[in-house]
Amino acid sequence: MKMLWRWVFMLLLSALALQLYFVGRIALMSLIAPESTTFERADAYRLSLQSSLPKWRQQWVPYAALPDNLKRAVIASEDGSFLEHDGVDIEALEKAWEKNAKAQERAAQFTDQPSAAKPAAGKVAKIIGGSTITQQLAKNLFLSGERTLLRKGQELVLTLALEALLSKQRILEIYLNHVEWGDGIFGAEAAAQHYYRKPAARLSPQEAARLAVMLPRPKYFETHFNSGYLASRANTIAARMRGVEVP
Repeated sequence: MKMLWRWVFMLLLSALALQLYFVGRIALMSLIAPESTTFERADAYRLSLQSSLPKWRQQWVPYAALPDNLKRAVIASEDGSFLEHDGVDIEALEKAWEKNAKAQERAAQFTDQPSAAKPAAGKVAKIIGGSTITQQLAKNLFLSGERTLLRKGQELVLTLALEALLSKQRILEIYLNHVEWGDGIFGAEAAAQHYYRKPAARLSPQEAARLAVMLPRPKYFETHFNSGYLASRANTIAARMRGVEVP
């Protein structure tokens, strides 16, 4: 029994040490911009296995040089209550849960139908997330892509730490400089150069809106950049941008 308690104590001590490490890293980000994220490093490794000269684009741009058009577009598209919440938007999570439950119900209706009568894959049950910008940043900075309760719990701790130690402005700055915008394309500057052949600072409201709409599925939309859905959704986000405040 004594040995068991010793192992439990060591596990708890290790977990505490890990959290202190994360907190230290986050606190340092208030002064020093992170060079890369866990997600970026994993993607760079994947690309290195595919080619001896992997495609990789990422360039840090200070917050003041990032266009307000893109800041407003991303907030409007990804996290409308970014300035109000403390890292987690409970209302958005509840809405996402309800939409996903309804999507699963619709999918179940087609289970017993012949294959020819079933809709194409992905048309019935589209999983909708309710993650805030801060939650997305926490996941990209430190965590893997696996979906487990333990990882979600760690994501919540990191999200609260980010909100406690960094300003909204700094959170948005790091997010916009490291979020994925395509295969090996990370950050606003790389995205603007790749899709529009111009600096991010010169993005128009419509261009910024289109980039913002890509964020949930960047690799897919990279190959469907001129899709009708992307154009229609970008128009919606462009209209919302007028009422969005930026930190």
